[in-house]
Amino acid sequence: MRRRDATLALALTSLLAATPALAVELSVVSGSVGKDITELRDALDRFEKQSGNTVRIVEMPASTTDQFGQYRLWLSAGNPDIDVYRTDVIWAPQLANHFVDLTEAAKDQIPKHFPSIIQSQTVGGKLVALPMYTDAPALYYRKDLLDKYGKQPPKTWEELKATAQEVLDKEHAAGNGQLVGFVFQGAPYEGLTCDGLEWVSSYGGGQIVDPKGNITINNPKAEAALAEARSWIGTVSPTGVLAYKEEEARGVWQTGNAIFMRNWPYAYALSNGSDSAVAGKFGVVPLPAAEGETSAACLGGWNLAVSKYSRHQKEAIDLVTFLADEPQQKQRAVNQARLPTMPELYGDPDIKAAQPIVPQWQSVLEAAVPRPSAPTQGQYNEVSKEFWTAVNETLAGRIEPAAALKQLEGRLRRLKRSAWD
Repeated sequence: MRRRDATLALALTSLLAATPALAVELSVVSGSVGKDITELRDALDRFEKQSGNTVRIVEMPASTTDQFGQYRLWLSAGNPDIDVYRTDVIWAPQLANHFVDLTEAAKDQIPKHFPSIIQSQTVGGKLVALPMYTDAPALYYRKDLLDKYGKQPPKTWEELKATAQEVLDKEHAAGNGQLVGFVFQGAPYEGLTCDGLEWVSSYGGGQIVDPKGNITINNPKAEAALAEARSWIGTVSPTGVLAYKEEEARGVWQTGNAIFMRNWPYAYALSNGSDSAVAGKFGVVPLPAAEGETSAACLGGWNLAVSKYSRHQKEAIDLVTFLADEPQQKQRAVNQARLPTMPELYGDPDIKAAQPIVPQWQSVLEAAVPRPSAPTQGQYNEVSKEFWTAVNETLAGRIEPAAALKQLEGRLRRLKRSAWD
């Protein structure tokens, strides 16, 4: 009898060992610009084939501000329906308590990434998100139009305005009435914080709040930066730019109706697409600066975090490490010009052949300016909102730059009180 029981137990153990684990359905939430969702779906299809699990995408609005608001609601409620969050580089300090520590699970992958990017997603010793891709914007310019009038890509903001105005005047006189000079992200949302920070920093005006947490935005160089940007509105930039986000700017540019555009590298691949009016007619250079100052590109990028409320944390971690690893980073770089977070990919010949901007942009990325999310911690979102509101109001002509910065400083001091938290 004992032998029979032992035989049955052995048979049962063997059967269980041979039975594959039950597949689960995961949910990943993501916003997008361009073809982000299509690219993500392709990667998820590869993961599904490899793992046997299925993954659905919960799509969000393109606005990072709207995304953050919804994320915070779901996470504060302990929502178990979202397993993986695609997160902006600035959100780690604000959302860290809701995410799983990935340090152990990703220990073999971590050394492949830029250390600074890993550090940006580490809060209190916990790696709360793995890098998906990084970002640093470019100045896109119409090479054909600049060549036509014997102009070089501008190195200063003053040169940009002067070149744009000269080309506009001549093109308008020739009947090209829809052409505008410069499009960027002027709407009151997180994207304007990026643009505004670039203007201020490239004028030597600092980073809004410095790395030690000091409020530094109210200074003459920052005032000069905002005054310069305001001078573009209604001259070389249309008044409609005050409502533009990334895709609105790209829409004007890609239809051939702008001389210059500030945007992220994703627009490079799309601008060379078969449906683009500017394919083969444009180039990219680092953003301009004030005379004697250094170009400033805001550090961007997106990461992947596992919710601690997920019912399938192991499978979600598997998904995150899959999407963050080298093959998927290379695929995004080749298809979309998304900047890898792994240094070795910047020398990859396939990426260089498909998207020349990627290897060219490593030096820009390494010098990129971070937004002050680390020093302002959980209050960053409020700090950013105050900044983008002040910049948008200044661009619209509703307040003078000096008054806007003084008012902004007062509001930030009230937010900070004795310390950021």
